[in-house]
Amino acid sequence: MEKIEAHEKALLHRAFSVFVVNDKNEIMLQQRALGKYHSPGLWTNTCCSHQREGETNIEAGKRRLMEEMGFVTELEELFHFIYIAPFDNGLTEHELDHVMIGQYNDAPNINPDEVASYKWMTAQDIKDDMERQPDIYTEWFKIIFEKYYSHIS
Repeated sequence: MEKIEAHEKALLHRAFSVFVVNDKNEIMLQQRALGKYHSPGLWTNTCCSHQREGETNIEAGKRRLMEEMGFVTELEELFHFIYIAPFDNGLTEHELDHVMIGQYNDAPNINPDEVASYKWMTAQDIKDDMERQPDIYTEWFKIIFEKYYSHIS
């Protein structure tokens, strides 16, 4: 089914989340484009989306990195887990999320239809900032980042 139907019905489905880090061990965050149908303008991990039929997690992550951030890098799957994140607009993310990591040091070539801006932050700075201003981050990123932070700590 289409992802919108899965989100409307809160059905469990596959997804992936990519964290790109640089040589300073900073994570590239993206600010979602203001025209997105949910969570516009909020900060989140480097990219995330849904696998297409027959597509591996790594292939999907590389595809979406290019579509959103304008670059590709090698990815490695770190872990996967299931989470549920309801939104105010009636949609719900209920996902088996495959979390991947990649290395990159240059500026992205962001797609303005998908991404408003980007920035690099250390994991600790993200953790501290989420405590100070949680409303500027996507609901799923708050959940995924907690798992990611536990994994790297």
